[in-house]
Amino acid sequence: MIAWQWCRLDELTTRQQYAIFAARESVFVVEQNCAYQDLDGVDFDVHHLVGWSGNDVAAYLRVFAPGEKFKEPALGRVLTTRPFRRTGLGHNLMQTALEHIDQIYPCQGVRISAQIYLGAFYRSFGFEPCSGEYMEDGIPHVEMLRP
Repeated sequence: MIAWQWCRLDELTTRQQYAIFAARESVFVVEQNCAYQDLDGVDFDVHHLVGWSGNDVAAYLRVFAPGEKFKEPALGRVLTTRPFRRTGLGHNLMQTALEHIDQIYPCQGVRISAQIYLGAFYRSFGFEPCSGEYMEDGIPHVEMLRP
């Protein structure tokens, strides 16, 4: 069973913070073989959605308020850890996040800088490409907007 938690970084214990950063490093740095600065200085300013399986991070993302990254609210660092992939958890993560965003930022779009290979996944939630393809940390991306 997954326990969903919305929080700010300073509301988490040191062990919970460590688990989140370890999950992000595992997915984005190790699995994708991409050396980049994950700790980018914005974690204190965003809302975090964590799907916990016991003490382990099963799914995670962060939400930027309007104007923090883009004009619209934005999603970032969207992940499902390896043991929980292909279970539908990624869909649950996105659904939970978008419902929350619609409540706290009503009548606004949501933007994401998406890895190209995940385009169909994000389109299933109403996101549409709104930029050309670009490289970010050596990985092809596209901005997508959910009106």
